[in-house]
Amino acid sequence: MKRVILESPYAGEVERNIKYARECLKDSLKRGEAPIASHLLYTQDGVLDDLIEEERMWGINAGLAWKEVADLQVFYIDFGMSTGMKYAEKYAKEHNINLEYRTLY
Repeated sequence: MKRVILESPYAGEVERNIKYARECLKDSLKRGEAPIASHLLYTQDGVLDDLIEEERMWGINAGLAWKEVADLQVFYIDFGMSTGMKYAEKYAKEHNINLEYRTLY
């Protein structure tokens, strides 16, 4: 199984984006991949608050740390690229991480 870092929007329309990220996880699993979506994991109640910039960056950087063992970084872009996704994209390009863009709809 390929280890995949999954990127999709979170901020803004949070409820819609959580639903979308879950659909993206399922899509990745159907492809035989082992995805991780740090923006779903770290933003759960009692973990980190995405509205607090320092905590948001803790989550983003923790997600980026997984890139050292990932085979691929996938950006699901049906709702565009959020600021966090653009940050992750820049990081991937600077560190020669394989990346791919996908849509569900």
